[in-house]
Amino acid sequence: MYKIFIDGQEGTTGLQIKERLEAREDIELIEIPGDKRKDIEVKREIINHSDLVILCLPDAAARESVSLAENETPRFIDASTAHRTHEDWVYGLPEMEPDHRRKIAEARFVANPGCYPTGFILAVRPLIRLGIMPKDYPATVHALSGYSGGGKKLIAAHGSRPLEEVDRIASRPYGFSLKHKHIPEMQKYAGLTHAPVFSPQVGHFYNGMLVNIPLFPHLLNRKSTPDQIRDALIRYYENEPFVRVMEGPDEDHLEGPFLSPLGCNATNRVEIFVFGHEDQILLTSRLDNLGKGASGAAVQNLNIMMGAGEDTGLIA
Repeated sequence: MYKIFIDGQEGTTGLQIKERLEAREDIELIEIPGDKRKDIEVKREIINHSDLVILCLPDAAARESVSLAENETPRFIDASTAHRTHEDWVYGLPEMEPDHRRKIAEARFVANPGCYPTGFILAVRPLIRLGIMPKDYPATVHALSGYSGGGKKLIAAHGSRPLEEVDRIASRPYGFSLKHKHIPEMQKYAGLTHAPVFSPQVGHFYNGMLVNIPLFPHLLNRKSTPDQIRDALIRYYENEPFVRVMEGPDEDHLEGPFLSPLGCNATNRVEIFVFGHEDQILLTSRLDNLGKGASGAAVQNLNIMMGAGEDTGLIA
């Protein structure tokens, strides 16, 4: 039986991971007493007697926890941004390429992807690998996330706002420095030579996400229609249980003129839509920022590292 320690289980992601794991009979969840959470020696003891540690901490605290390992036994899944582009850590997005699951299964250190990058990479990386999209494409990303992605402070701020104020702030853009912490992993794992321009927004809903990537067919290596892009993505992900490339008329996926960011909530699924016409294409990824964008992805990586069924405890 695997001994699992969630370091930071009181946070939003940690609580979601615990919820997905606590009923399982193939693991033992090790918990640190509430009054000992900041006791480094207690944490050191727990880490070194765990088979796998899931880090749900700020970046500096995640690095500190890794440094407490004194033997080769504990393996790590880090949900922070601390190690996502680190050369000694395997990026925990199994669907990136056919051999990537083996790399995760054999790794001691796995960096859980960010929520926005998950939607971006899964939409863009196949097009670059297939030679459809040039590596130097001037990519832009416009994304909308539920406020749970901002952690406890943002959750508290939204939860306390009166209804009439909520109506005025249904969606708020941010990241105007164009230096969002997710950009390095977006560029690296999509395979781009230049960083994308990333414009995120937070909406007044708890969880859910849309990631939009506009494409100009005349800038691609070969001019492609939306149907051709869709067909290429369908073939690329045909054996992936957690990635669905959506077929059928666009209007079948819309609520009137709108696409809901909530459609994948409570699942570990990413849906990829291809909208547009011969002159302009829009790729849209929809996912649960707390599911495939965080805790669900951590459990998926845990399952792979344990050799358990990849979908154990997860909903596709």
